[in-house]
Amino acid sequence: MDLQPVYDVPALKADHALVIGDLHIGVESHLMAKGFHLTSHTSDMYNAILDSADDDVNRLIVIGDVKDSVPGSTKQEYREIPDFFEKLFDRFDIIDVVRGNHDTMIEEFLPGRVRIHPATGMRIDDVGFIHGHTWPSQEVMGCDTLVMAHNHPAVMFRDGVGRQMVEPCWFRGTFCRDSDDRYPQLPSRFIVIPAFNRMLGGSPVNVLDEELLGPVLNSDLLDLDNARLYLLDGIDLGKRSDLMIRGRESRFKTGTRRGPRQ
Repeated sequence: MDLQPVYDVPALKADHALVIGDLHIGVESHLMAKGFHLTSHTSDMYNAILDSADDDVNRLIVIGDVKDSVPGSTKQEYREIPDFFEKLFDRFDIIDVVRGNHDTMIEEFLPGRVRIHPATGMRIDDVGFIHGHTWPSQEVMGCDTLVMAHNHPAVMFRDGVGRQMVEPCWFRGTFCRDSDDRYPQLPSRFIVIPAFNRMLGGSPVNVLDEELLGPVLNSDLLDLDNARLYLLDGIDLGKRSDLMIRGRESRFKTGTRRGPRQ
């Protein structure tokens, strides 16, 4: 299967399918509860999906976190998610959703035509697709390439006076072994796609003492030092090990560690 990032968009083209993750529809309601007054950006994501799909694309694969609230759900999610996917069927013949950690009771929101896959993932030919918050199935881990979401990967830049900027990025690398006690066969490489919802920002993967999310990325199965980071416009920033920086608070607090990002 040919895998190609879409230029300047956090989406992956996989032959005749478009792959995205982390829609988090309803995040505006969550932010409103914290005092932010925002209009819904769900229609913007819908238009971005259509703009990203070439004429030969007839399938959409969403690898987790369709909705934002967990636990529970919001009125915004009940109002927007069903219509969002119904309209997408005007463009795509097949829509797959792999469960993410935010997708509790997702069946209540999705049209019956949507193919819902377990959190352990789905496989098409030699590519496996998971959200990333749980261990994949053996079938999925027997693929050549594992595609994940969940981490909202980004890269942090810092200038000479300590100002920081965070940009979403692609996170790509290889597995460092062929098998282990859990899996008789492991993929050759992995790809972590940035969050499709731009409202989420990103979680830097190049900050020292920051844990990555999910059992696969926190295992010893991956060669994270030699994994590479790419901006959405395709710029290759280099190896992760060469891009590591300290978080701002570590300059003032020693012996502390931030909890896992959600």
